[in-house]
Amino acid sequence: MTGFARPVRRWVPPLSGTELVTVLDRLRGWSPFDGCALLDDVAAVLDDVAPPEGDTAQLAERLSGHLARLVTIAVASEAEQDPTAAQLVVRARTLHADRLPCGRQEAIAHLRRLGWTANELHDRLTAIRCLKEAA
Repeated sequence: MTGFARPVRRWVPPLSGTELVTVLDRLRGWSPFDGCALLDDVAAVLDDVAPPEGDTAQLAERLSGHLARLVTIAVASEAEQDPTAAQLVVRARTLHADRLPCGRQEAIAHLRRLGWTANELHDRLTAIRCLKEAA
């Protein structure tokens, strides 16, 4: 047999060069979900002793990032079909959009809301098997 009798279409890549660069940049910037880091941050803000004032902005940023990642996991795994998870996703999106208040007491209250919501959403996603249980 020397060749094929049917013509074969030329292969066309599914993405353009620009789109491939975008995908590559996103992959390079990706980091896996770290449930232990989430639980450490939640513990820091829900402890009886408020975190130091100098750590407030960093904790808020990290907790906001945890919430964003948990919401992404919930949406990707269709967890919003669960009513409790859906409520927590709405609350997480709202808190993620809120800025850190300027006053110390207001900032601590905001941190604690972020922590409670992140913890509850994490627990719910674990309960409905969208996440593996963290340490």
